[in-house]
Amino acid sequence: MGEHEYALSIKQPWAALLVYGRKFIEVRRWPTARRGRVLIHAARVPDPRPEAWRHLPEELQEMAQLTGGIIGAAELTGCISYRSRAAFVKDRLLHLNEPSWFLPPVVFGFAFTRPQALAFRRCPGWVRFFPVNLKHDRSARQKVKGGQVQAGRRA
Repeated sequence: MGEHEYALSIKQPWAALLVYGRKFIEVRRWPTARRGRVLIHAARVPDPRPEAWRHLPEELQEMAQLTGGIIGAAELTGCISYRSRAAFVKDRLLHLNEPSWFLPPVVFGFAFTRPQALAFRRCPGWVRFFPVNLKHDRSARQKVKGGQVQAGRRA
């Protein structure tokens, strides 16, 4: 892992759902060619809509309260172009968004695999991908396992 990685800011509870493998596609109005490991940043302002929070299981409630920092990482493997409401609805179990989120002519889905939780690290976010300098900070690379941070393990 190099000194710089890229992060994507996602509102809670969506960030926690992605980091814990409950959500696999992040929906955006813009495409990306980026691939590879991406840090998941929990945005400072959470999603206020009740329909977002209904997807959150009890065991992720605490994680979903973390905002304004890095909470995990995942592999960005592709960018899906949804050009119809039917295609968008077909992947609903992967992105968890309501059908009304589809706005023609196209909506993009960032496909993620291999999610992992990391120890929380406060940092400002951005509306698109943004660089994060980890400076080989061990605390930023500690892996969360079973609700406990394991010091000294690479994420």
